[in-house]
Order: sequence, then C-alpha cells, then structure tokens
Amino acid sequence: MPARIGPRPLALHVAIAAMSWLSCAAALPFSKKGSPAPVRLPGLAWHPSLKERAASLENELARHPEPAFREALGREIKTRLADFHEGLTRYRHHPWRRGLASPPAIWCEGTTRLVDYAPDAPKDAPAVLLVPSLVNRAYILDLDEGNSFARYLAARGFRPFLVDWDAPGEAERKFGLSTYVDGRLAGALAAAERAGAQRPAVLGYCMGGLLALGLAAKHQSRISGLVLLATPWDFHTERTDLALGIGDAMTPWWPWIEAAGELPVDVLQAMFAALDPFMAARKFRNLANVDPAGARMRGFVALEDWLNDGVPLSAPVARETLIGWYTENLPAAGRWTLSGRAILPQAIDLPSLCIVPGQDRIVPPASARALAKRMKRVEAMERNLGHIGLVVGSRAKEEVWEPLVAWLGRLPGPRARA
Repeated sequence: MPARIGPRPLALHVAIAAMSWLSCAAALPFSKKGSPAPVRLPGLAWHPSLKERAASLENELARHPEPAFREALGREIKTRLADFHEGLTRYRHHPWRRGLASPPAIWCEGTTRLVDYAPDAPKDAPAVLLVPSLVNRAYILDLDEGNSFARYLAARGFRPFLVDWDAPGEAERKFGLSTYVDGRLAGALAAAERAGAQRPAVLGYCMGGLLALGLAAKHQSRISGLVLLATPWDFHTERTDLALGIGDAMTPWWPWIEAAGELPVDVLQAMFAALDPFMAARKFRNLANVDPAGARMRGFVALEDWLNDGVPLSAPVARETLIGWYTENLPAAGRWTLSGRAILPQAIDLPSLCIVPGQDRIVPPASARALAKRMKRVEAMERNLGHIGLVVGSRAKEEVWEPLVAWLGRLPGPRARA
C-alpha cells in the first residue's frame, strides 16, 4: 500500500519542524550573559509582550553550566526529531483507508452533486440542506461510520441532503461565488424540493456558511431556518495584519493563478499552515506515543486524510475570497455582493442559529460573533471547541449535534421524530 502524500505540503512541515529545533542549537551562543558572541539576549529587539519571558529565560540559563546545557539541548533536539519522524511514519503508512460509501446522488451538474442520506424517509420528515466549504471535501460531515453528522441527522428523523462540490472541472474554473450560489447551490435546493423536501433548513459550515447565507438572502420563502457553523464575517477582528498581508503576498501570483484557472491545494494548505506553523510538529510528535492499533490513531488518520484531501479553488473564487474577504473585508463592510446584490445578514428574516467555536484558529471567534450580532432572529451558541472539533471532535455529538438537532426540531413545519 503506497504511503500517503500528507501532511501537505510535506516539505514545508518537515522544514518548519527541523529548522525550529535545530535553530535552538545555533542560537545557544547568543543566549547567555558573558557570552563571547557579539549579540546576547539583552541586545535582541524583543516584542514588548515577550520581554518579561526573555528576562526569565536569561536568568534560568545562567544557572546551568554551558557544556551540560548544550548536551541536554542536543539530546532534546534528537528526541523531538525522532518522535516527529516516528509520528509521520505511523501516519503515512497506517493501513486504514476510508471505505464508507456515500449514498447515490439525486442530482448532478458539472462536478457538483447532491447526496440524499435518507431517501426512504417519510414525506413529512424535516429536510436539511448541508453546505460545506469549497476548499475541503464534503465528507467532513460524513467522516466515518461512527462519526458522521449527516447519518446522525438521518437517524434522528431528518432528511439530510449534502452538497458535494468536488474539485473544479473545466467549467467550474471560471466560476465566481455568484455562479456557485445562484447557479449550483440554488440548483441543489431545487433538486431537494423536487425530491420532496418542504422548506428545508439550510446549514453551512465555515466558508459554506457564507454560501448558505447568500442562498438564504435570496430564497427566504423556500427555507425554514438557517444554521451557521464556524462561519466568518468580520475578517479584521483578529490578526488583521495577516489578513491584509494575504493581498500583498498573492499579488505576483495572480497572473499565474488566472492562467491555470485555479489556486492549487498545496498553496491553500501552506496558507492554513501560516495560522499555526508549528501545529504539524506538535501533533505528529505526539502521535509517536499513541497506540498505532487503537481507536485514537484511527480517528487521527481519518481526520488527517480528510485534511490532506483538499480541492483547489477556482481562480475567480480565490480572488473574491482572499482579496475581497480577507484583504478588503467586504462582508463586514456591507459590500459583499452576489450577482450585484449585497448580502446583508440583518435583512434575513429567518430563525437562525450561529454556533461559534471558542478555540478556532481558522475562523477567530470574534469574526463569527460579528455575524451573529448582525442577524435579526438569531440564537448564538458558543462552544469551547476548535474549528474541526466542532463537527467531528470527541465532544461534538454532545455539545453540538444534540443541541443543534433540538433547535432544528423547533422550526415551523414538519417535526423531527425521536
């Protein structure tokens, strides 16, 4: 069985891990008072938030003889590199592969399809249209046999329809967000209605939340309620410098991206890695101490496989999101439009639920809270979970799925069965 290609981009994650640890040995001569090195800790330009920690570190280092400390540092670097390598090897060669078959599609257009998870449900079963992000595979909502939000909804008496965007084909490489929402997503809603869905609720996750919001803004009379999971709105609430820097970083690449018609997966993955550059080093080091045959390892592999099974963004969508959303912050400014129409949360008169993950690095909690504050008939729910833990983590069922199902059951129209 061939080794996995992830974590993607593999070379970047290996380089970050190796350089972060090996640089500690290179920096050691500069770290002690009385060092013959031309620069010592007191001469470094520390960020104000780090000055106190730097002084504490310098005092701590002064207590240890340099030869002994150098040897201990060398051992620690070797241990971390060995654990990182072991964790990578365990993941890349793990025998588990996802074998969960998706239900058949009831509608297809181009590379987009709509999957019905309860085709035999009674006619009065309340329907839910699930809208994932464009940059990741839809099966995050159907990850594994025992960890599938779509199948959980079906088991609770709902009729879930999952929009599977897949990778852009020749036609989709020309799509902007307007075409995806007003064309494909509206087409999926119509297909669900033809299949018997009566005013389905619409649930969007991450970027899919913004697409769901756009759909709801234009088709309120056909929708019973709106659920937004980890959905960003104000892209300048936290780490504004990073959001603004995306535009500058991407400027020289736009001609190449537009010629190719898409922004490649590994470039997207590298951008996500910039949010927490050392995350891969931490999690794969920890994996070295996990039972390779245990349930925890299998869960890790299932999620990591999904993370590395991303899809590219069409060039127009890449420009609209990276420049329009992150750099110009058009949604929060009230200037984000679909087919010329501004998408304003306060204009949506539907029962709405915003679920905010309090430990989210991808969508800062303040960004998601900003959306809830602008909505009219909204209930906000915050959970101390991460971006992905919100939908597939060990606490997702108890803290998110169950209260979400209870909220859906209170919507007007057909009721969920116990």
